[in-house]
Order: sequence, then C-alpha cells, then structure tokens
Amino acid sequence: METSLVDASPRVLDETVAIGPIGYGFWRFTGQSDDVNARLVSTAVDVGMNLLDTADVYGLDWGGTGFGTCEEALGRVFASHRNLRDKVVLATKGGIIPGVPYDSSASYLVAACEASLRRLQVDHVDLFQIHRPDMFTHPEEVARAFESLHGRGLARMFGVSNYTVSQTRALLRHVDVPLVSTQPEFSAHTLAPLRDGTLDLCMEVGLTPLAWSPLAGGRIASGDGVRQRLLEVLDGISAREHVSRTAVALSFVLAHPSRPVALLGTQKVERLREAVTALSINLSRSDVYDIIEASEGAPLP
Repeated sequence: METSLVDASPRVLDETVAIGPIGYGFWRFTGQSDDVNARLVSTAVDVGMNLLDTADVYGLDWGGTGFGTCEEALGRVFASHRNLRDKVVLATKGGIIPGVPYDSSASYLVAACEASLRRLQVDHVDLFQIHRPDMFTHPEEVARAFESLHGRGLARMFGVSNYTVSQTRALLRHVDVPLVSTQPEFSAHTLAPLRDGTLDLCMEVGLTPLAWSPLAGGRIASGDGVRQRLLEVLDGISAREHVSRTAVALSFVLAHPSRPVALLGTQKVERLREAVTALSINLSRSDVYDIIEASEGAPLP
C-alpha cells in the first residue's frame, strides 16, 4: 500500500517553535459564555491544536459586538486559566481598519499590536501577521514595524495573510526578523494556492502555510455551493476510511508537501475532537488528484 500523503507531524516555525498540523482559529469566537469559550480552547489544546490564530478585526461578524471582541474573549480565557498561555503558540493579525480599509504603516502596525496585547491580556504574541496587504505602504516600512515589535519583545515571529507571491517576495527583501508564515485560503474547494505559486514559495523559502477556511467556511460539510462530484469523491474516501467528509477535506490540506497547518474555526467541542481523525487517514496520490479534478470540474492534462 502506498504511504499516506497526510503529514501528521508537528510543523516548526523559526526552527524551534513546534505547532500541531491543525490550529484553532477565532473568527467565529463570538456570542458564547466565557466558560464555554474556555472549554473550547482547552479542548483544542488537549487534542494538539496548540496554534491559536486570532485577529483584531474579528468580532465584526458572526454575531460579534465589534472590533477586537474576539481578542477580548480570548483574553478573558487566558486571565481565568493562567496555565493556558504557556501551552500555546499565540498568533494575531492587524492591518485592517473598517472603512479605510487597510493600513500597514509602521506606526499603525505597532499601535495595532500593542492594542491586541492589551485585549489578549498578554505581554507578547508569538506570531504577528499582516492581515491583508496595504498596497500603498512600502514593504520597507512594514519591516520597520516588525523590527520595532521584535526589538521590544512584543512579537517573536512574523507572517503575512492573503499576500500574493510577489508581495511576499517584496517584503522578504526587506525584513531582518523571522518571517515564518503566510496565510492563504486553501481547501479542497479553493485550490488557488496550488496554482498561483503560494505553496511553491513556501517550499522555496521555508514559510509555513496557515490555511484558512480549510472546510470552505463550512460549505464542504453542508454541500452548499460545492460541486456535486467533489462531494461524491470526498464521501467515497470517507466511507473507505470510516471518517467524516470534513476529516477527509482536512486531510487533503495536510497532504501537500509544503506542510500546511489547517486552521479550524468550529465552535463545537465534538468537532474539534473529530477533526484530529484527519491525521490518521490514508490518502494516496490517486485520492488527491481525484479531489482536484472533482473540485475544478475538468480532467487533468
């Protein structure tokens, strides 16, 4: 039998920081009690999701009450469960301002990170990321912000989110502090990083891809707006492997040799536990190419 392509081993940031292949995202961390939120975070950590990925803008949708509220909710969890902070690799993002919409000036990024630390009730984040590129800020200025935050001990490592390959290369030309990650949307439904060079760049320069919406925002589970043939292929593998369709979809993300991390945003404890079954799936080359053909709706050449 062919060795499974699914890589269940930890990913390593900056050569020393180990994170699980599935991380926990906080876009939907709204509307529940602090006790429920603490249970979600504790469960995620217990099942190996030690990367916690949030952002200052989270809280403006999914029933949230405003800018920064997801960070505040996570901050209350840290305040009431002091042992949790030392068990996780904490990541946040800045650079989106509703109505502006993007600002990556050095002064704004530094202020945004400082504000995130206050909301999170921590003295530093392990990973600070630019949420979306500001095309009217020179990458040299972004690099200055990173150097300031790193020098003051407010952020250990840095990454980008939703950057193109050329935007990432331009920033890499200027940074002296560790740039360790890029965060694209990637799933069995959304294959752009396979085709646009993002995952190739990760393998070339050693960035870890942090895949957001690895279940296409829940559409792979519901089937809404997903090609019927893709659902059939995923369901066929799930029947063979005795796991859920969503576990198969996560395993597809984890199979790429750039060694992505799948960022899961569920607000249900049982789905956190179910997600790790993706790590034991036997996914072959035939499987992944069947998924790609079904997703794109055309045979490969």
